[in-house]
Parts: sequence; C-alpha cells; structure tokens
Amino acid sequence: MRFSPRALALIVLLLSACVLGLAPILVRLTETGPAAAGFWRFAFALPILVLLAGRPGGEGIGRPGKCMLLAGLFFALDLSFWHYGIVMTSVANATVLCNLTPVVVTLFGWFVLKERPGPLFIVALVVAMGGAFAMAAGAAKGQGTNPPLGDLFSLSVALWYAGYFLAVKAARATAGAMRTTLWATLVGTPLLLTVALVLGEDILPETGAGWAACIGMGVMHVAGQGGVAWALGRLPASLTAVTILVQPIVVAILGWFVFGETLAPVQALGGALVLGAVVLAQVSAARTKTGAKAEASAPVET
Repeated sequence: MRFSPRALALIVLLLSACVLGLAPILVRLTETGPAAAGFWRFAFALPILVLLAGRPGGEGIGRPGKCMLLAGLFFALDLSFWHYGIVMTSVANATVLCNLTPVVVTLFGWFVLKERPGPLFIVALVVAMGGAFAMAAGAAKGQGTNPPLGDLFSLSVALWYAGYFLAVKAARATAGAMRTTLWATLVGTPLLLTVALVLGEDILPETGAGWAACIGMGVMHVAGQGGVAWALGRLPASLTAVTILVQPIVVAILGWFVFGETLAPVQALGGALVLGAVVLAQVSAARTKTGAKAEASAPVET
C-alpha cells in the first residue's frame, strides 16, 4: 500500500503521539525523582540517536544550530515541570493541561508576530481555560501528592513545549529529524541531571524494573520525539499540534489500566472542553491565515 507524503507524515505523527503516551506511565515506574527520570530518558536515548544520526547514508551528527540548542533548553524545562506534575497530579490531568500548547503557539503569533486572531479564537481560549479549571477542580483525592500544584506545573508545560515545538520546527528547515533530536537531547541531559541533584532527588532506580522503565523511556523518546520532529519537517505546525492531541486519550486509557485512575464526570467534561477548544483555536488560526492570503491576492481597483 502506498501513501502520499502528507498521509505518511500524518500516520507517523499519529503513531509517535501514541508512543509518547507511555511517558507518564514510565515516569512513575522509574523509582527515581521526576527530573532524574527525564535525565535517564535522555541518557538512554543518546546512544540510539548517535547511531541513527551517524549511520551510513545519514546526514551525520554535524554541529548544532542555535534552534537545536534552544530546543534542548525548552525541552529540559518541559520535562522538569511535567514530570513533577505527573507525580503531583493524575496522569490524565498532567497530559491534558500541558496540551494547551497549540493555544500558546497561537498567542505567540498574536503578540510577537502581530497575527491578530479572530473572535473564534477568543471563544476557544475562554473555553480552554474553563476546561483546564474543570480538570484541576475535579481531580479526585489520592491521585498524586499535590494535585493543585501538579496541575499548575502541568499547565506551565504548555509554554515550555510550545517553545520546544517552535524551535524544532525552525531547526528542521536546515537539518534532519535525528540530528535535531540528538542535539536537543544532548543539551537537555546535563540540565536535567543538575535539576535532579539540586533538588536532592533519588537518581538511581532501586530494582531491575525501575531500570527497565528508564531504558523504555529512552527508546520511547527516540521513537516518539524523533517521529514528531520528522513530521514537523513535512506538515504545518498547526496541523501537527492538533494531531498530537491524541496523546491525552492514550494516557487516560493507560492510567486507567495501570494505576486504576478514573476520571470524574467534571474532569471528563473539562478534558473534552480543553481538546475541543484547542482544535477550535487551530481552526480559527487557519481561517485567519486563509483570509489574509485571499486579501493579499485580491485585485486592487484603480
């Protein structure tokens, strides 16, 4: 069966998002601190990325561009806050709240790129904030060590992941997916280890199962983030941001099976509002862009 380049990129992106849905589950199984789990994720991913980037016929490791270095910084912040959020709140909350990233990307376009959104986006933003509040307020007791703080950390991840997303998109204009992912990972590795040491976390897993989870995170990182980086070189950023929203669904299902976490009705409603609002925001952004193109191509009366 043959697929068009666009369809193939969408399939790879969808599969990558599903693979990344394993991240919150594996973080809880590593038997380390939250930032230390991110460190091991990067550390075990690096040898695989080096082999893939340096393989015969590949583009090679080369030198990092500024956007790759920036992607590594943002990703280290992303994992530090998100992993603490996963421990402090439910895995479903941590994933849904951090997936407000597409809204952050659109806001960046508004204030930095001067691309003013339409009324539809304003509605989407209000709905998204309402859904996020419902997710946070409806968390059942016992799901995490500090649900309110965990929800706040997870919400901040939307900012860090948006920065990573935009930096990888820019880096992919001149570099391949494996090279981009390699350098972003290499930059983030010592940063995450520093955070773990400063906060006095447990660095080493206590059992073989914990080490297996750490190794699994490394493999997941290569397959998941590598696939996302590959797709970002072939798809619009807005479409990519919407597609990866399958991740919260995967996480919610895995959280139910592995940890017995159930969603309260208000949380389910909040999650649906958040995901629907993010999609609505992207529709608004697409309409605004289409309208601008139509206006620019319209004939000028003289």
